[in-house]
Amino acid sequence: MAELNKQALMDLLKRPGNDKCADCGAPEPDWASYNLGIFVCVKCVAIHRMLGTHITKVKSLHLDNWNDDQVEFMAAAGNLSAKEKYEQYVPPCVRRPGPTDCHVLREQWIRAKYERHEFMDVDKQTYLHGKKDGFLWKRGKEDNRFQSRLFMLDEEENCLKYYQKPENKEPKAILRLSEINATFCPEKIGNPNGLQLSYVKDGTTRNLYVYSDDGQDIVDWYNAIRSASYNRLKIAYPGANDADLVKLLTREYVKEGYLYKTGPKGKETFRKRWFTLDDRRLMYYSDPLDAHPKGEFFIGYKGDGYTVRDGLPPGLTEMNNTYAFTVATPDRNWYFCSECKEDQEEWIDVLKKTTDRVLYPQEQSAAAAIVNKRSAPLSNIKEKITN
Repeated sequence: MAELNKQALMDLLKRPGNDKCADCGAPEPDWASYNLGIFVCVKCVAIHRMLGTHITKVKSLHLDNWNDDQVEFMAAAGNLSAKEKYEQYVPPCVRRPGPTDCHVLREQWIRAKYERHEFMDVDKQTYLHGKKDGFLWKRGKEDNRFQSRLFMLDEEENCLKYYQKPENKEPKAILRLSEINATFCPEKIGNPNGLQLSYVKDGTTRNLYVYSDDGQDIVDWYNAIRSASYNRLKIAYPGANDADLVKLLTREYVKEGYLYKTGPKGKETFRKRWFTLDDRRLMYYSDPLDAHPKGEFFIGYKGDGYTVRDGLPPGLTEMNNTYAFTVATPDRNWYFCSECKEDQEEWIDVLKKTTDRVLYPQEQSAAAAIVNKRSAPLSNIKEKITN
């Protein structure tokens, strides 16, 4: 009987919707919540265990025994049925986690569905109200310490501002919501609830690193920023569909990691830098948590003179035990070395995909706005690239 029930479960996995995790979409789930009637992956089942058996009861499809009643319930339910129930009112601005997304985003998505029932009652979606305030831990630009700061979001005023002290009348900084990118960065910050807020100021990228002691709170901030951006885009582009607008809300970095770089002549000492590819901006930092990049340059279209190739030009020597590649722009060549072959190939792949993309007019404006060094005068906001 046990073997028959396991075979019945394997057959249920072949039904539409059941072949992927109900919560993150990972293929071939091998766990299930037998009271919710869903099939989930090994990462999501760990979060289900955190919720407690009063909310969700889980079993392995392969290692645990299943009785007839449990299998019959799974057959009557399934992922698509659960989605209709627990995801009735998911706002377009709320990001559904994927298989590779960070733990806090995945956890809060699961808690929102099955514990808080946020998507069964729109009144529980407080991040859609257009206003939010509260305290976040923010990393100092100079002293590098995280200190509590009061943040206030106002969609109507299109601003996110923060105060050094709650009693201060004037904010320390005011950020335009329409210009902010938010991305989770728990490993970079060293906190599971870490969030990076980025925007362009005076032609160069500025980064704020924050976290909350509460996972729900940091995801609510993230969703509030996305909600405000979504609403403003709906006004600006009334005929656009949600699928297109959602792509413009926030973006993940294409790739990040350490590389070694040398100067434009290729003769200078290779220096280790943290690199971030943000759409078409390639930025490098002395430290991953620096407020400003040491430099950044634009990756344009291959038809305009941007190319990526393996190795260095003749006459230049790469570092020992590293793997080099070259990025050529109309102004200069950039020379890099990676510590491992796989990483070098990944960088070459993502950069080539970037140069393969045709340049849009708004991206050309972004290219002209980049200042490679913060010390450069604003009158030199051109593609002036220095080491």
